[in-house]
Amino acid sequence: MASSNDTSTAAEVQKPKKQFLLNAFVMATPGHLSPGLWRHPRNRTDEYNKLKFWTSLAQLLDEGGFHAMFIADTLGPYDVYKGPANVDPVLASGAQFPVNDPLYGVPAMAAATKNLIFGVTASTTYDAPYALARRFSTVDHLAEGRVAWNIVTSYLESAARNFGLETQIEHDERYRIAEEYMDVVYKLWESSWRDDAVVRDREKGQFAVAGRVRPINHKGKYFQVPGPHISEPSPQRTPFLFQAGTSKAGTEFGAKHAEAVFVGGQLPELVRKSVDALRSAAKQFGRDPSHIKVFAGVTVIVDETDEKAQAKYKEYLSYADREGALALLGGWTGNDVSSFSDDEDLVLVDKPAIRSLINRWSGTVPGTDGLKWTKARIAEYLSIGGMMPTITGSPKTVVDELERWAEVADVDGFNLAHVVNPGSFEDFIEFVIPELRKRGLFRTEVEREGVTAREVFFGQPHLLSDHPGSQYKWPIE
Repeated sequence: MASSNDTSTAAEVQKPKKQFLLNAFVMATPGHLSPGLWRHPRNRTDEYNKLKFWTSLAQLLDEGGFHAMFIADTLGPYDVYKGPANVDPVLASGAQFPVNDPLYGVPAMAAATKNLIFGVTASTTYDAPYALARRFSTVDHLAEGRVAWNIVTSYLESAARNFGLETQIEHDERYRIAEEYMDVVYKLWESSWRDDAVVRDREKGQFAVAGRVRPINHKGKYFQVPGPHISEPSPQRTPFLFQAGTSKAGTEFGAKHAEAVFVGGQLPELVRKSVDALRSAAKQFGRDPSHIKVFAGVTVIVDETDEKAQAKYKEYLSYADREGALALLGGWTGNDVSSFSDDEDLVLVDKPAIRSLINRWSGTVPGTDGLKWTKARIAEYLSIGGMMPTITGSPKTVVDELERWAEVADVDGFNLAHVVNPGSFEDFIEFVIPELRKRGLFRTEVEREGVTAREVFFGQPHLLSDHPGSQYKWPIE
């Protein structure tokens, strides 16, 4: 006779596993998160300005089973290192410079694919809400609803200067602006056109019906937008909403508005704290915490065996560009480390912001206990995948670690950065996805072909009822 413990264990074994969501994390630039690797023999990111590069990548991801392509962006160069306002250190490596607008290639990629979602980064600080609402409605139409907006408030001084400001708008003020910005775009997307406004009646000669399109008459502290929305409602109306931000203001913004959040950190135990804070804040806004999908950023280097994967990692490092890596550090942190000597341990320097950052790395980056964090070590660490954790090994090793991350950090999926492209995503599809499927951790087929982004994640094309944007819906009377 089985004991109660045996029954409990059997139930746990039979419990279905949560299947991972997978995004490919990319950017329209030669060097996204692995500066210098654009010249690797497998890599073709120097063709970032060719449409065929993007449509081929989209088809690969679509056929490989990825859920989305998540496209990062910046609005200024990383010019702090050896600065001020010096772009020279990023030029050889193409470290996020030059960079093209991420939105314009989406319709072509959507036309070349069936199911892949396209998450596009755009700023609430430098884009006017009326114009942004039109652009996303347009692309949501052309992509038949497979579009997401990654909401950012921007963080580079170089961007602020190029948009006519002397310096950046203060951090929390940017989020206050973003809060009103969201009210404006919700009104445009959800409240300006009734669902039955467009009839396309050829016999009566009536495209849309008077009285079913209205202005929004928004008058706020930061924006004056009378409306109406210049585009008719797209398949999702409001595009699916991504966000990333772990500050208090960023977490609260994501908890209120985001439908998916991108989190970062070296250890899943630390990331769990951010995830718990996000889900707790969502409850306070009256939202179901499960209505926010959480993605952890990782870089995966995989091969048939652990030894081959480690050799691949070392070979990648031989192409890394130190100056590009330190330039990225300068942009991400606002700190220029060029004045320190090559053998100086930056944990000990008299600059609190740098000390704090390096102390965090020294305490969380695996395999660095007792090592000096010199500029060379920092550059090596950042050269492969930037500040994201790197998982290197065989398919079993990689999936063991991904499974641990999902369990410990309570994430729903992963934003997968590439080291080489083509290369990294092909390796993941060849080696990792079969192992994920073998363990029941990844879908074996697309449940419904050609549906909108929101239907993939939540089963319906429009905002869920507990989302703040849903209050602006204009129901048919």
